[in-house]
Amino acid sequence: MSNIILEARDIRYRYPRGMEAIRGVSFHIRKGEKIALVGPNGAGKSTLMLMFNGMLRPDSGTMLFDDVPIRYDKASLRTLRRRVGFVLQNPDRQIIAPTVYQDVAFGPANLGYDEEAVRQAVTLALRQVGLEGFESRPPHLLSDGEKKRVAIAGVLAMDPDVLVFDEPTSSLDPSGSEDIMELLDELNQEGKTIVISTHDVELAYPWAHRAILLTDGRILQEDVPDIAFGNPELIRMAHLSMPTLLEIANELKKRGFPVPDQKPRSVLDMVQLIESSAGRSSEDSAPGTITVCNVDRDRIDSLPAWVDAHAPLAIGAMGTRAKQCAAQEGLELEFTYGVIDKCILRALRGRNSLILTTGSMAGRVSVRVEAYCRESGITIPVHPFDTNGETDNFPPPDGGG
Repeated sequence: MSNIILEARDIRYRYPRGMEAIRGVSFHIRKGEKIALVGPNGAGKSTLMLMFNGMLRPDSGTMLFDDVPIRYDKASLRTLRRRVGFVLQNPDRQIIAPTVYQDVAFGPANLGYDEEAVRQAVTLALRQVGLEGFESRPPHLLSDGEKKRVAIAGVLAMDPDVLVFDEPTSSLDPSGSEDIMELLDELNQEGKTIVISTHDVELAYPWAHRAILLTDGRILQEDVPDIAFGNPELIRMAHLSMPTLLEIANELKKRGFPVPDQKPRSVLDMVQLIESSAGRSSEDSAPGTITVCNVDRDRIDSLPAWVDAHAPLAIGAMGTRAKQCAAQEGLELEFTYGVIDKCILRALRGRNSLILTTGSMAGRVSVRVEAYCRESGITIPVHPFDTNGETDNFPPPDGGG
């Protein structure tokens, strides 16, 4: 059985009385991938994405979903749009109802869900995006970030297999952008295939499994991010700039430093590269530990006392519900994005950390830390949070903040 969920075969599209927007594009997207369509304004990103759920029909070529060519009759499009959810760049164009509940309920109600099924779908979707308790609020009184989450919840309520986002961080401040990108990570961890369009290479480079560079309606490059963004000539042709981490790695290589084939995708990767080049090792001091608390399972009421007993301790939160639990328990968060790598960096300085996370994200911590330990030869202990609040098995508090 094929693992490809979306595929384009020689797609072409011209707007009425306009220039050709898509010029012979072919690519595929696998189930569970995080894909970034990257290019300047006018590259054809939004036009292409509108074809993913049949909102636009190509003039020629074929779009396929789950190995089946997309059909454009009303019944087929209805089925397709349940499975491929589209979140517009401007949530004001997508939110249509007078209350949050009514807006999120619109999709499942149109799919014929009964009243109880609609209620359950809305409740789950709002919980996923961190908007529990917002049901009766008028959308026009919400912040831009909250509106974006309402638009996402409206799509999630139909339980699609693929989520397509046109410029997901548009109009958001850096903190809001980080929250949205982490939400996309969380949804991907729960099994959703995620596709975004963006012109922000700094956003796409560390996030995506694969990047597709577009310009003038054509694909310039399609590969893992360090290769897709690694050709200076193609980056110039796409009117983009090279990601900062990749540019630093290339400059180090030009100066004779040993740079691995797999380029750094995070600050942690870059620190490891620089230490290796300088002949230094983080093994000079005993590493700190990382404790993981799953807020969907563990006793969070014991967290404040546990944190006090293990101070000084840096706390990070991964996922919307984890951040809400931290606020509920009055815990100050030091890390809210890139949490695992930041806690690894802290551990390399002999400092301890606590990561609050949710059920779908908890496994990522051990996987990422174990991968780092294999690559570096350094052992960083990862402990589950003791739901009894006991501290016997935890190492002594470290000596710094």
